Amino acid sequence: MPELAVEFFAFVNINNTIRLREGKLYVRLSDLLEGAPDTVLRAIAHILLAKMYRKPIERAQAARYRRYISGHDIAKKAHLVRQIRGRKRIESAQGQTYNLENIFDDLNTRFFYGLLARPRMTWSRDHARNRLGHYDPAHNAIVISRVFDHPRVPSYAVEYIVYHEMLHLKHPVKLRGSRRCVHSSEFQAEEKLFLHLDRAKAFLRLL
Repeated sequence: MPELAVEFFAFVNINNTIRLREGKLYVRLSDLLEGAPDTVLRAIAHILLAKMYRKPIERAQAARYRRYISGHDIAKKAHLVRQIRGRKRIESAQGQTYNLENIFDDLNTRFFYGLLARPRMTWSRDHARNRLGHYDPAHNAIVISRVFDHPRVPSYAVEYIVYHEMLHLKHPVKLRGSRRCVHSSEFQAEEKLFLHLDRAKAFLRLL
């Protein structure tokens, strides 16, 4: 058994890391997990060691950990920590070709009866292709990759990406057993209401 060094660390999110260096194991646990029950800490130890040695993670251990961090108190603290510690650089909703606030307002009227409160809308800093867009609940912001702010990108493609993130705003991630449900059946049903869904997905596959 290698020498072990464990510390609680002020991560932005509930992160846990493990590294083996010069025969010593260095473990960092989120400071939000201080005071967690022994069963949860054992589950974390199992998960970290399994990942490091590329072994299967027992479902019971994964479920125990996810249930704990998804509990009301921990989830509320994590949300607050992301707001305080995290840095979200908001650029601008106005791009060279498209204005994201205008697109949000139009989609809100067409699909949500104008009932969704508009979060902060911004184009990303870089031209990322591996992440089209995302909704950040901690900072209440929708970020769309700047690669789509271009005249060659059809408006329906940009609208679809914004619409997809608006659905994340309406349908937050849920925990079902030990699994996170990102795109629920309700989410998928509403996504199909987008008129140019197939055309938009076909265009995005070409990027």
